[in-house]
Amino acid sequence: MRINPPGPTMGKHTDSPLAEYEVLMCVTGGIAAYKSADLVSKLVQSGAGVTVAMSDAGRQFVTPLTFQALSGRRVYLSLWQPAGDYTSQHISLTEAADLMIIAPATADIIAKTACGIADDLVSTMALSSHGACPLLIAPAMNERMWSAPATKANVKTLSDRGTEFVGPAEGRLACGTVGPGRMAEPLEILSAASKLLLTQKPKKKT
Repeated sequence: MRINPPGPTMGKHTDSPLAEYEVLMCVTGGIAAYKSADLVSKLVQSGAGVTVAMSDAGRQFVTPLTFQALSGRRVYLSLWQPAGDYTSQHISLTEAADLMIIAPATADIIAKTACGIADDLVSTMALSSHGACPLLIAPAMNERMWSAPATKANVKTLSDRGTEFVGPAEGRLACGTVGPGRMAEPLEILSAASKLLLTQKPKKKT
């Protein structure tokens, strides 16, 4: 069952390059979440339908209302919905998506995804995306966290399973240090997402 709100994504044009494609955009906790707002805007401008889900930590940096305004759709925040509104949204949303993006992706969500931990909405969606849609991850974290052996092992595990990564880039980080860990720029993520989407036909929407 598809649970996106009725009607097309705001500003969607059928002659746009990503028209008819559905993207599930997941935002976790990091200052780079402001770039994710720009990415959602760029995906919508390219014609994609975009549904946003956020972790609790992600909501500390950018409000759900921002993503609702940019996508023209409800933003999903929790596995636990009121009884009258309950759906298996972690399954329904990944089944409806042609691509799932996690941006920014913290060391925490990368570790959870590699280990199959599903203890919140985003990590549960990441697990349920297996066999439903490709997964693209844009890491963002301190350079010591990015270079930590555990993170490197988790990235390799996910890469070996077919998960795609874009970035991180090198530069000045929010903590003041300089090194790898900056989330890739929205245009770079958009390019990577477009390449993944355009290698497949859009799912038949019902």
